[in-house]
Amino acid sequence: MSEPRIINFGCRLNAYESEAMAEHARTAGLEDTIIVNSCAVTAEAVRQTRQAIRRARRENPDARIVVTGCAAQTDPQSFASMGEIDHVIGNDEKMRPATFAALAAGAGERVAVNDIMSVRETAHHLVTGFGSRARAYVQIQNGCDHRCTFCIIPYGRGNSRSVPAGAVVDQVRTLAERGYREVVLTGVDITAYGADLPGEMSLGRLVRKILTLVPELPRLRLSSIDTIEADEALMRALAEEERLMPHLHLSLQAGDDLILKRMKRRHSRAHAVAFCERARRLRPDIVFGADIIAGFPTESEAMFANSARLVEDCGLTYLHVFPFSPRPGTPAARMPQLDRAEVKERADRLRHIGMAALDAYLKSCHGRRIEILTENGHIGRTPHFAEMELDAPVASGRLVSASVTGHEAGRLTGVMVA
Repeated sequence: MSEPRIINFGCRLNAYESEAMAEHARTAGLEDTIIVNSCAVTAEAVRQTRQAIRRARRENPDARIVVTGCAAQTDPQSFASMGEIDHVIGNDEKMRPATFAALAAGAGERVAVNDIMSVRETAHHLVTGFGSRARAYVQIQNGCDHRCTFCIIPYGRGNSRSVPAGAVVDQVRTLAERGYREVVLTGVDITAYGADLPGEMSLGRLVRKILTLVPELPRLRLSSIDTIEADEALMRALAEEERLMPHLHLSLQAGDDLILKRMKRRHSRAHAVAFCERARRLRPDIVFGADIIAGFPTESEAMFANSARLVEDCGLTYLHVFPFSPRPGTPAARMPQLDRAEVKERADRLRHIGMAALDAYLKSCHGRRIEILTENGHIGRTPHFAEMELDAPVASGRLVSASVTGHEAGRLTGVMVA
């Protein structure tokens, strides 16, 4: 081992930041180092991070191990107490070249984690590659101004702050010029984009600007959005811009109004349904994914049923189910908790409903001819983010036409056509 190795957990923003850290580490000449970029969204994510750290130390007894990310930011001392770890750095520090220069020089502090709430800007980092030529991520925003009662992430990421539009466009253009066929705009709360920038800027206006100024980019995709913040420019772009992919992942979390209120979410069940209906009118072929939490404190069986029916009422295709996980320091952790077995059982039921919805969608694709972005070997993705296994291997990062022949195990099957 010589070049630094990154072990990444969590969201697409972490994936982007891992690439930026890798470039900073290489530039600094950092060697024989493993950087663990942690996630704090659930207790399970933190457990997996600790497990990976212990495994990395067993397998690399002489390597330097550096831990960063949201779990390290929110609870640095617990990671500092692990004997396997050499350095703990915060989410702000991990994006600074000077941090890696200090580590390379042997001068870095063992624990360097500042007050994330004091950070007022998100510095732009020009990332030139993502290991393949298929899909790249571009950070447009960081942090969150909202305080959902279940969520620890604002304490790991700080308040919302946006990357200037010009820097975002430059990053997208650079990636397109390097051969990336799809770019995903990512952040913690991307529908809050632009509120802290001068002038009138929003996610929808940024999307329009990118598609206008980078005409060579075939595909632009959004990561998770908050429906209550979706601006009119975004809705118009969805209707009018074919290069904006017809796939939205929605931060819904629940489908019962009382649970939404206890979560401190800003939308109602009716708003979520109305948003999906309107988006489908504007873009009839659109598909939706959604985050839903099962077993939130005080959730009754009837409340859970309201969340389960959201799959049909909103027409959801991809379900990302979270069994409720109490995060210390959040209001929801102090609410009356459900039995863990009941939480698990509800999550399993919700996943079963989600698998049925995905199966029905994949079945509806049979016989269609679809443009596929190839990812790895036989695998590619449709504009609607469905995975497809092709009949022959193709180099990563190519746009090819394929005919859908069937589906199995949650993915389409298809043959390439001229």
